[in-house]
Amino acid sequence: MAPHYRHAQARSIIRAVGGNSLDAANNKAIGAYSARDAPLRDVNPFGLGKTAAKAVDYTLTTLDSVVAYMRTGSLYQLTFGLACCAVEMMHIASPRYDQDRLGLMFRASPRQADCIIIAGTLTNKMAPALRKVYDQMPSPKYVISMGSCANGGGYYHYSYAVVRGCDRIIPVDLYVPGCPPTAEALLYGIMQLQKKMRRERPLQYWYRK
Repeated sequence: MAPHYRHAQARSIIRAVGGNSLDAANNKAIGAYSARDAPLRDVNPFGLGKTAAKAVDYTLTTLDSVVAYMRTGSLYQLTFGLACCAVEMMHIASPRYDQDRLGLMFRASPRQADCIIIAGTLTNKMAPALRKVYDQMPSPKYVISMGSCANGGGYYHYSYAVVRGCDRIIPVDLYVPGCPPTAEALLYGIMQLQKKMRRERPLQYWYRK
């Protein structure tokens, strides 16, 4: 018997018994497979979860921008003058440079300061005092190392009584090179620190913990 006759006879027997045809069975199996492998539908059909997440991100981003604007616009600096660099540090408060136009102000107490400027040579005897003053500052706090002596010891690098860089005592956020650096260099460094503060996102980091 030819093959096509056998297939035709088999189809006629299936129809006589009352079962489905082979094509229908195949289509049914394909439909079940497609339904099983289809991606799961979103539990929330209206997308409220995504909308709420976007709203939270937008709120935190806006709050971070507002907080950064207020912090950079009222940056209180603690003066920690140790040598001749302190003379240049004082110049930024003079009318020629006028640090007040940038929202900067010198403070004499570490408890109301946002930033400390270390200007000059740090000795071994002065290092514990620097650490105590730094620990009294409220967080978030920033450190500017001004001049070669504060950065790495400078001219007195090989002296037995000098700390070779204030970053061995406290963490430093910004270095201002020079011996001594000019008042313009210090102002430029403070402006770079303000840019760094604007890039921070403390509320978003806190929310994602």
